[in-house]
Amino acid sequence: MSELRPPSSDRQGPSGAGAAEPDPLAPLLSRVASGDREAFRQLYSATSAKLFGTALRMLGNRAEAEEALQEVFVRIWTRAHRFDAGRARGMTWMIAVTRNHCIDRLRARPARTEDASALETIAAPGPSPEASAIASSEARRIAECFGTLEPDRAQAVRGAYLDGLSYEALSARFAVPVNTMRSWLRRGLMKLKDCLEA
Repeated sequence: MSELRPPSSDRQGPSGAGAAEPDPLAPLLSRVASGDREAFRQLYSATSAKLFGTALRMLGNRAEAEEALQEVFVRIWTRAHRFDAGRARGMTWMIAVTRNHCIDRLRARPARTEDASALETIAAPGPSPEASAIASSEARRIAECFGTLEPDRAQAVRGAYLDGLSYEALSARFAVPVNTMRSWLRRGLMKLKDCLEA
């Protein structure tokens, strides 16, 4: 997958050379790769508005963009270990994940002239045909993997990792002890991750 180069910093160091600013998202992605739930919440809070804007611009439909955003964050959760801070900044990588997912959705739409034209315009600097082939049908796979979870477990996972609800709020919503909710989320995420990586 081709990566966009981050903009160079305008700040000058003592030697006059541009000094790259620290990437605040890189450590969060590293923690997410280790299964850190709090880091995932922070990442969602810091980036969801920008990624939603990207999805809305590409898909042109708010409801579909909201759905795509949830799927993007599931993909980020399961693939954060693939992020390489030496190759791209965190936001650049996450925007690329969002773009690729939206391109998959556009390809999956019934063929219409305007969709085809939009796809050609948006996808021009995007992934290679090989990368697109590998990523195709990802949205359907995510939905299918959520379907392997029991309905209440799937709702709990969405509530915790996409809506930012606390263990206490979820345990109250589903009328189970907090420790039981922790177990639901842990097992649900393991099952979801195994399904997506199968």
